[in-house]
Amino acid sequence: MFSPEQENISPSTTSTKVPVKYGELVVLGYNGSLPNGDRGRRKSRFALSRRPKANGVRPSTVHVSCTPQAAKAINNKDQHSISFTLSRTQTVVVEYTNDSNTDMFQVGRSTESPIDFVVTDTVAGSQSNSDTQSVQSTISRFACRIMCQRTPPYTARIYAAGFDSSKNIFLGEKAAKWKTCDGQMDGLTTNGVLVMHPRHGFTEDSRPGVWREISVCGNVFTLRETRSAQQPGKMVESESQELVDGSLIDLCGATLLWRTAEGLSHTPTVKHLEALRQEINAARPQCPVGFNTLAFPSMRRKDTPDEKQPWVYLHCGHVHGYHNWGGHRDRTDPGREEGEPGRQAGLTRECPMCRARGPYVPLWLGCEASFYLDTAPPTHAFAPCGHVCSEKTAAFWSQIPLPHGTHTFHAACPFCAQQLSGEQGYVRLIFQGPLD
Repeated sequence: MFSPEQENISPSTTSTKVPVKYGELVVLGYNGSLPNGDRGRRKSRFALSRRPKANGVRPSTVHVSCTPQAAKAINNKDQHSISFTLSRTQTVVVEYTNDSNTDMFQVGRSTESPIDFVVTDTVAGSQSNSDTQSVQSTISRFACRIMCQRTPPYTARIYAAGFDSSKNIFLGEKAAKWKTCDGQMDGLTTNGVLVMHPRHGFTEDSRPGVWREISVCGNVFTLRETRSAQQPGKMVESESQELVDGSLIDLCGATLLWRTAEGLSHTPTVKHLEALRQEINAARPQCPVGFNTLAFPSMRRKDTPDEKQPWVYLHCGHVHGYHNWGGHRDRTDPGREEGEPGRQAGLTRECPMCRARGPYVPLWLGCEASFYLDTAPPTHAFAPCGHVCSEKTAAFWSQIPLPHGTHTFHAACPFCAQQLSGEQGYVRLIFQGPLD
């Protein structure tokens, strides 16, 4: 199989000129695109491909005990540098030189030209970009940089912080920083860049790894007591900043999934997911009460319920068509009318099949193929959002503790970022087949 990006190669690009693809960064919480559509460098996924000319950098000259004025003079050179301010009178500047063996890609909230992939805070269940703009961002303007080896095996390495428009990274007096045992400087960004590598890769056998923090120089540390604490964690010398298929990168406001080109070649394509949707609909599942035929809407219509939309009782998994009876008022949402459909009906419903009481929500197909661990049919739904995917995919994401805020972790639906609920965080769907 080929990834969605591979399916959509520009017709003007000949097969001999397609650049080598290192991998993709995909933002958790979006179901195939941003709510109002992908625009320019702001989108839900970003492909990293070999550049026509290498733009990677590596450390070279170190200037110790510079005055701020001398540091400014060094930084004005037309080359990259990192400044570590130790005091008002002492700054260490590390100059970087060009590296013809690597390509550099930068991620952050800034829309300035050095940022290749613009990322803003993910708001769980948001339906429009305006939902996210009202939140005060905790993502750094120049959050991180990824260096990709231009030759096989195309290793990708991540570093905290990105170079600004002046090709500089500044770690001020208040930033966590220190001198390493070999005399080099290193430090952490304010809210940090966290990385988790899954065990056994991004496969059906995947298991959660351990969250670590990545330093400005790419070293690996245990987590700080709180996200922005001054004291760094302990260095983990046995672990690397090399990204693997399925690595998660948290920028304190948005979490990215790294998929390698090799890994993407084994994931379902958008065409495959569409075929599965049509296969489910061709089986003509019925509402066991109204006997009307149910159908998942087109993958392009993934936000507005229609009359044939399947709904599920999340406590038991029985799938029905929408009806507005059998509700018990949920005290947490007293303002919603009983017959009003929506993503969260706001009522505790009693399943007419088994009498189990619980949330009653519409089902939505998970359309972001990169989040799937396998190509199996979509048979399970996340709770409480109702996004549908394969069993192995649901089981994996329900076990992943994703950073939330500055010191908490919880499992969330990868398609909308809503915190999972219930014992497992997902439910097996029970469809009623046609009676004829």
